[in-house]
Amino acid sequence: MASEDKFIKMTTTPIPKLVVSLAVPTIISMLVTSFYNMVDTYFVGKINTEATAAVGVVFSMMAVIQALGFTFGHGSGTLLARKLGERENEEAERVANAGFFFSIICGICVTVLGLCFLRPLSYFLGATDNSIDYVMDYMRIILIGAPFIMSSFVLNNQLRYQGRAMFSMIGILIGAVLNLILDPLLIFTFQMGIKGAAYATIIGQIVSFIVLLFLTHNKGNIPITLKRNPFVMRLFFPIFSAGMPSLFRQGLASISVMLLNRTIGSVAGTAELADAAIAGMSIVSRITMFANSALIGFGQGFQPVCSYNYGAKLYGRVREAFWFCVKVAAVFLLGVSLVGIFGAEFLVQLIRKDDIEVMKIGVFALRAQATTFTLGAWIVMCNMMLQACGQSLMASIVASCRQGVCLIPLLLTLPYFMGVTGVQIAQPISDVITLIVSLVFGLYFLNKMKKMETVSVKTAEKPEEAELKE
Repeated sequence: MASEDKFIKMTTTPIPKLVVSLAVPTIISMLVTSFYNMVDTYFVGKINTEATAAVGVVFSMMAVIQALGFTFGHGSGTLLARKLGERENEEAERVANAGFFFSIICGICVTVLGLCFLRPLSYFLGATDNSIDYVMDYMRIILIGAPFIMSSFVLNNQLRYQGRAMFSMIGILIGAVLNLILDPLLIFTFQMGIKGAAYATIIGQIVSFIVLLFLTHNKGNIPITLKRNPFVMRLFFPIFSAGMPSLFRQGLASISVMLLNRTIGSVAGTAELADAAIAGMSIVSRITMFANSALIGFGQGFQPVCSYNYGAKLYGRVREAFWFCVKVAAVFLLGVSLVGIFGAEFLVQLIRKDDIEVMKIGVFALRAQATTFTLGAWIVMCNMMLQACGQSLMASIVASCRQGVCLIPLLLTLPYFMGVTGVQIAQPISDVITLIVSLVFGLYFLNKMKKMETVSVKTAEKPEEAELKE
């Protein structure tokens, strides 16, 4: 697809049709990714409770890697899409290549530092004496694959922001299916235990990386190549700034998971109960991630529409796309919420039914979190709109709230008054506070775009009169 054809498609196609066409492949990608995360937890859960807890502990490290990947991915993606909307194609190519190579360098740094401080890092993230060996075995392998994981997120997001969501989906699906096949094979057939789960994850990510890199060279896509002098330091700050909301969102999520694990360890009383609680909350996090993946996928189909049309100064289309996505997301999440409330016991049982404590903790936490699922329709779409339109400060504040600024103080206080129950209800309370914050910023920006749209229309229709008024 030539750049001009792509511009016409992104700026003239009816909003519902355009958003859905971009969102469907992304939703499939997100659902499959979340599904194989759940399957990974399911197979590891067959080993023992300590191994399940280890996956929950390492999940916070993986969230850091994902946060950095999304920072460079969303940062370069939203910036290149706005440049394409402004028809600055050569600058868009420089942005794409810079974002990719910055992520490679960052991934190598994470690998080296993580392996050098593996044991203290494992304890810092919430490992107990019972689970430390499982945590180190799992995390060592994940860290080796950090540059590939990080760069895969960058390539995935850049393709999406170019309106090539189908290509993005292909790369992710191939890696995810490979992971699903390798999980039981490596864990049980080759008796590699938790190491097998980690190897399955990394092999899948490396294959995804290779496929996505190859797809960038397909006609019409921005190719990743050293020819564009990607190490242009002037682009680092704009990319990092545009991706900062993702860093806050994912990075604070990682800190929250780490804090949650450590808090459980201090209030549970025994190492056995702590491992059971961490395992229960880990299961809930995977289930809720699966539920939210469709919402995130839908929102990621909406973001390129925002960036392109905001860059092209078509503010009315941005607002129309936002309200369309909020309405559709709200209806979907209401259904998900009901499933989470009434089907909590069945869902947790699928993964770990043999441990009564894990079941008890997981079921209550899932029901509590399901009560606020619907709020995500506004919170997520507002955050994505602000980030895609280059409103980094407001987007970063909203992104910081749900799993950071609001959640962390709750995790630091509630458990010491309510024990494990405080951990279980912290997220729903955080969701309510985040909704209030996102309403303020979202409504402000929507109103601002409405005024910008009015000025743009008047200037286009009567340029002479607009000049006289000035």
